[in-house]
Amino acid sequence: MKAGLALELFGYLGSVLVLVSMLMTSVVRLRVINLIGSAIFATYAILIRSYPTALLNGCLVGINLYHLFRLRQATGKTYEIQPLKAGESFAAWFVHKYQEDIGRFFPSVHPEEANNAEGFAVFFEDQAAGILLGKKNGSNFEVLLDYTTPTFRDCSVGEYLYSQLPSFGITHLFCMAGSPEHNQYMEKMGFSRQENQIYVKKV
Repeated sequence: MKAGLALELFGYLGSVLVLVSMLMTSVVRLRVINLIGSAIFATYAILIRSYPTALLNGCLVGINLYHLFRLRQATGKTYEIQPLKAGESFAAWFVHKYQEDIGRFFPSVHPEEANNAEGFAVFFEDQAAGILLGKKNGSNFEVLLDYTTPTFRDCSVGEYLYSQLPSFGITHLFCMAGSPEHNQYMEKMGFSRQENQIYVKKV
């Protein structure tokens, strides 16, 4: 393979990775893939002496590193949990704000239904990171919605949330099987699937 063609393919690889990163729903994956693509394209730009392009992509590398560092700081350190009572407007606002993404995992959940549920919200600093909605029945909690925003979708919100539930008198979570993605998440988080299509987790 000629050196010129190899260099051109190297540049295309960087461009493709930057483009692919825009398709990611997870912000962490977006940042990592964009970081790699920008680094490759910056190197390519230097090799072909396109210094403005190299500078732009070098800046993108720095921006991605900064945001990845912030996300790493957020993991499991400063989350706070807030109980939600049925009828509180926050749940309806949250579901409305993220309704398009929530619909991928819980297509039947709408703001009106969320407004009538009880549950918990998880915050990182001033950001709403996730929400758990449903109905408490004794020490059991029947899950209507268990959702984390894309920025924090690395399982740390769920781990923190589940660790706090016993202090609110909850020992078991029950959730209907749903989308393949959410089923995979529940299995990863220690839920066990029952014959009646219900996932159960002891917290």
